[in-house]
Amino acid sequence: MADYLADVKKYDAGADAAIVDKIVKHLGIALRNRDSSLVSASDQKELDRVRDNWGVKKLGVDAAKAEAAVAKVAKAMAGDNSKGRVTFYYLVAKELGKLKSL
Repeated sequence: MADYLADVKKYDAGADAAIVDKIVKHLGIALRNRDSSLVSASDQKELDRVRDNWGVKKLGVDAAKAEAAVAKVAKAMAGDNSKGRVTFYYLVAKELGKLKSL
């Protein structure tokens, strides 16, 4: 858990540990495998999955808003070769103003 929080804090110094923990629990088994614990920003299918499953289904925003948030986060994390799924999801939720609803 501390590693996930430390990674999120690289992008949001005031990150809430409780919210990061909720995202970790939501992702569950996906975090056990290194490949599935990372987001490939160069894979459009993966970005579409994040948009649909996280932005639209979980956070309840329309697809256009979710897509814009995913694109903005992908750009913000462009310098990071290993984009952690927890951090990516946290930043998308933050971008959409949905952190408190998690």
